[in-house]
Amino acid sequence: MTGVLPDTEIRAMIGNGSIDAGAGFADAQVQPASLDLRLGDVAYRVRASFLATGGAGVEDRLHKFEMHRFDLSDGAVLERGCVYVVPLQERLALPKTISAVANAKSSTGRLDLLTRAITDGATEFDRIPAGYHGPLYAEICPRSFSVLVRPGMRLNQIRFREGHVALDDTALAALHEEVGLVSGTAVISEGLGFSVDLDPADGTLVGYRAKPHGGVIDLDNFAGYEPDEFWEEVHTGEGRIILDPGAFYILVSREAVTIPPTHAAEMAPYLAMAGEFRVHYAGFFDPGFGWAEAGGAGSRGVLEVRCHEAPFVLEHGQIVGRLVYERMSARPAALYGSAISSNYQGQGLKLSKQFRMGSATPP
Repeated sequence: MTGVLPDTEIRAMIGNGSIDAGAGFADAQVQPASLDLRLGDVAYRVRASFLATGGAGVEDRLHKFEMHRFDLSDGAVLERGCVYVVPLQERLALPKTISAVANAKSSTGRLDLLTRAITDGATEFDRIPAGYHGPLYAEICPRSFSVLVRPGMRLNQIRFREGHVALDDTALAALHEEVGLVSGTAVISEGLGFSVDLDPADGTLVGYRAKPHGGVIDLDNFAGYEPDEFWEEVHTGEGRIILDPGAFYILVSREAVTIPPTHAAEMAPYLAMAGEFRVHYAGFFDPGFGWAEAGGAGSRGVLEVRCHEAPFVLEHGQIVGRLVYERMSARPAALYGSAISSNYQGQGLKLSKQFRMGSATPP
């Protein structure tokens, strides 16, 4: 059966060697519809971001673009504004019918920590073709904050697909009619549209903006930092804010979103005609996100927003992105939620788990 592979099939792929790691796997790596990927022992500072196109290997590119390499075993700082490549502990031997897509984990995106998967011979970031055999690498570029990392940290995740999995608008409308995918009116056009909340029911706090000169964030220091050390609050009583070029914001969707157990979702790519900004670096929504039976009862989407070349006025209720729903090949054994200590079930406006306003529960 075609669809996104659930946790049970991911474990089967680990068992048959389609997914391999020399050090074995941690049980918590397997999510309802994805696998967390772990950093290896060494990082390479490189001159620029790259893809290993034309059949080349990533190692070949590293020989050309490496500035220096360093051991991560005792922890090391990845500095803001620099580009690094880290070999991951996992490697793939995919069947010819199985492809994969990677993305940053939620906490990674909320720290403005650009993390993308690279493979040998790749023509795109984060896209792994069916039948790929080879290693995996993470390209990491801290945009707002320098971060302290160690081997085994899980900054990105991978989802496996067989066949065509995305719902067209007709199927998406039928699913919304059946289970109610979003609070309020569903805007369906090449996915499910969602808008930004700039008119909260209580108070005037609508988001956070990254401070330009914050300190180093230890990614293992859960609930270890005060928000005001790294973020300034964004308030408005007018239902609008002006995004500053180059600035990074954490905002929240107006709608509460539901992902039923039979489906997963991915944030659609940014469309330039929507405005001078990009929304969401971390784009996976697991089955059970916002699902009442998994402790969600509708969860709002946290938006990671970066403004580009020109200041841009963002208005309350403005459509800022789309969710593309995807069929699961089978219902997962576990759903996103409290049963697997998911950090962002039932969320509203919320920073990453490294800050005291969030959960201190490790992923």
